[in-house]
Amino acid sequence: MLRLNLYFLITLMPMYLAGQVQEVNPPADIKTITFGTVENATGLPVVNLYDRLYLEFDVLNNLEEDFYYEIEHFDSDWTPSQLMKTEFLAGMDNLRIVNYINSFNTYQIYSHYRLQIPNRQTRLKVSGNYLIKIFDDYGELVFSRKFMVMETMANVSVQIRRSRDVALINETQSVDFKIAPINVNFNNPIATVKAVVIQNNNLKTAIYGLRPQYILGNELVYRYNNSSLFWGGNEYLFFENKDVRSTNLGVKYIDLEDLYHTYLYTNIERSNLKYTYNPDINGGFKITILDRQDPSIEADYTHVHFSLSAAEFLDASVYVYGGFNNFSTSEENQMTYNPKEGVYETSLLMKQGFYNYKYVVVNKESLLKEGEISGNFDETENNYKVVVYYRDLGARYDKIIGLGEANSVQMTN
Repeated sequence: MLRLNLYFLITLMPMYLAGQVQEVNPPADIKTITFGTVENATGLPVVNLYDRLYLEFDVLNNLEEDFYYEIEHFDSDWTPSQLMKTEFLAGMDNLRIVNYINSFNTYQIYSHYRLQIPNRQTRLKVSGNYLIKIFDDYGELVFSRKFMVMETMANVSVQIRRSRDVALINETQSVDFKIAPINVNFNNPIATVKAVVIQNNNLKTAIYGLRPQYILGNELVYRYNNSSLFWGGNEYLFFENKDVRSTNLGVKYIDLEDLYHTYLYTNIERSNLKYTYNPDINGGFKITILDRQDPSIEADYTHVHFSLSAAEFLDASVYVYGGFNNFSTSEENQMTYNPKEGVYETSLLMKQGFYNYKYVVVNKESLLKEGEISGNFDETENNYKVVVYYRDLGARYDKIIGLGEANSVQMTN
């Protein structure tokens, strides 16, 4: 019974903020959204104030449509902050994205759009949580993405440890960390300092609202038993199709119809197998091509066929999942069970590159179970980020004052 209770505790922790703003997934004709401090960047955009951010995406037609962007500011729990737009934004938004270029020498025609922030019209003035929204020419919301802006006011040291609970020691990883202010004093830190812990750049499974457990001098200590505990998961699967004319990593064979079709090797359930180390990029992806100069407009799109050999999950759905679709579980990446072959199947239209992916289950209670198919192991290599927020007494918004990062490869007992 104790183990069962702990299972539900860990499963429900990422749902701590039921009222937070949710990112909107793009329609089927918008693909390959990248967002970060360099072009073609993937992962979680956490940047210093005044650093450049690049948002890029492809629109799979030749209409050269107009798109517009708006930016909103949020508190640590991803609810709207009290700031007016003029308080967090210098200049203006709701402007057209003017930088785009059409694909070259590809079967799939598309336009590649690119937005840089800050730019001549738009600059951010304060740190905190942000959401960028992309609208079409009719004012309809096309998609949105979260990002974080920080100003360094604290050092954050992070240590990954094995679970202190023996029942979960082989399946979970615990995140301990300390926060030390730099040339400032925290007023009433128990109330004013909050922390968020993120595994593998996935905000959908993050743990929110952690408060300091101890205060030692000017150092805030977080050393929880279960509140900062994550399932270990397993290494991501991967494939590479930088050359659409020949097979590569994870690719069984290729066929050319209207577009290229990339058929991956059938995967199997790994939850009952022993853990095997297999280097990955923690769910990320990288657009890359062979023998061409500019992947952003010269990489082609292929239909990638996924298959999973598994017994049918009753009252649950199976999805292909990773950074390439922002760790979403939607109808587009849901798999269909083929009882004749005994496999789950689906195909996704994806740009050439290197991709991490895994198969996940969402049960009838809409709870995500990342390890149901791939398993949970304490040895799994995972990346963790700790984002620290501070709202001084009387302040009207949550600043991001520090970022710490650690990898479970350095995990200790």
